[in-house]
Amino acid sequence: MLLLKDGLLVDGSGSPPVRGSVLVAGDRIVATGGPDAPAGYEVMDCAGLAIAPGFIDLHSHLDLQVLEDRAEKIRQGVTSEVVGNCGFSPFPCGEDSSELQEFASGILGRRDGWGWKTAADYLRAVEAQSTKMHVFPLVGHGSVRIAVAGQAQRSLSGAELDRMSGMLEDSLAAGCSGFSTGLMYAPGSSADAGELEHLCRIVARSGKLYATHMRSYSDGLLGAVREQLALARATGCRLQISHLQAAGRANWGLQQRALDEMEAARAEGIDVEFDIYPYQCGSTVLTQWLPGWALEGGRAALLTRLRERGRRGEIASEMDRSRAQLWSDITISGVATAENAGLVGKTMAEMAEARGVAPAEAAIELLIEEDAAVNVISFNQSRENLRQLITHPLCSVISDGFYVKGKAHPRLYGTFPELLGRVSRDDGWLSLAEAVHKISGKPAGRLGLKARGLLKAGYYADLTIFDAAAVQSEATYEDPDREPQGIASVIKDGRVVYGTGA
Repeated sequence: MLLLKDGLLVDGSGSPPVRGSVLVAGDRIVATGGPDAPAGYEVMDCAGLAIAPGFIDLHSHLDLQVLEDRAEKIRQGVTSEVVGNCGFSPFPCGEDSSELQEFASGILGRRDGWGWKTAADYLRAVEAQSTKMHVFPLVGHGSVRIAVAGQAQRSLSGAELDRMSGMLEDSLAAGCSGFSTGLMYAPGSSADAGELEHLCRIVARSGKLYATHMRSYSDGLLGAVREQLALARATGCRLQISHLQAAGRANWGLQQRALDEMEAARAEGIDVEFDIYPYQCGSTVLTQWLPGWALEGGRAALLTRLRERGRRGEIASEMDRSRAQLWSDITISGVATAENAGLVGKTMAEMAEARGVAPAEAAIELLIEEDAAVNVISFNQSRENLRQLITHPLCSVISDGFYVKGKAHPRLYGTFPELLGRVSRDDGWLSLAEAVHKISGKPAGRLGLKARGLLKAGYYADLTIFDAAAVQSEATYEDPDREPQGIASVIKDGRVVYGTGA
């Protein structure tokens, strides 16, 4: 039993903050405003501090790390993680989990030793092991596809699609919060419209969320947006476009047109929104720049092609033709071997110059040396475009964070303080109420979470107490693993789990 006394209540709805207190009993908020503490209640003095709902990360890739009770997110004020994004979930898998591990390890941050046969199995592990976070998984399309058809990049048979449908239905019934696709990643990239429509109709019937990493965020952005809007129009699914942006300097002008298309769809009645992280750079795996046909058959087949001189030249040519970013905009952030650890922090252009070869050739060499396990950070979008996205009424703010063997993107360690500090307070892009809404009430509404995301009697007592004048991220690209400043306390289910009183 706890009284958070005399704080600035930022209630998650976007309404202007007010001074007041929050009374907590058990795992629920009992009252807000001006309640006094009954006998036996502990009092936490929050004078000079803001009290907000616990932050909700609508898009992360910490599917495995939430089971380890890592501190990187709770120390940012996050109390709920939505995992299983971009088509990657650690379930379902067959008797041999190695194929799923090969597919998802670059994003989920661990190469082996994991995999659950069903969503229900994974949710039981979460219930037993995750004490710092509420975890809301999506079902990953790529993971389900691999469980049915392996790494094959082709249209599925009717029987295979029926098996996928059954796995999706079972996962949603077990408690998953929605479904995700990663249409730039093989083998999900080979899914045709019929396959996606069939699966999204199941999601629509469940009333849950469909989140998509689209086929393109560069010169194919408009076509990718239109494909997803057509999918939502045909199936009635609730559509969340993941980390919307126009990537690559030549494509920055496409962003307004993409937003216009989404706004028109909203006016038509399509339930579509999007999210973005508060950074101009993104992070992914280096294999994303390879042509899709080179990835057919998995890692072993890819490495064979990369070693074949004729195919290697063809792959390099396609990388140069299709790449939206400059090679100097792509920085190596994670490698598998100690021999190449010194490359972390170098751009692909710098590595190529040091080796005396063309950048595409250097990229192929590095993939061979690292058994195709290379993570990168890429400069994607302009500051003006980022501001337009973050301030847009359809936008939620996310971390999209994941671990690498090297230096992770600072968004893993600092997204939410970065939003509240530099982006909102210092640069003035959002008011405090607007910023908190985009990481609490708004994502709770998108995911359909009951009794979460607001400071309201009867809601779960997930709360973040912070100093609005001092909160900031200390994470940088050079030194990402730094604790943010200004987060005073974090409360999950009525219990202090971080900071003062923990």
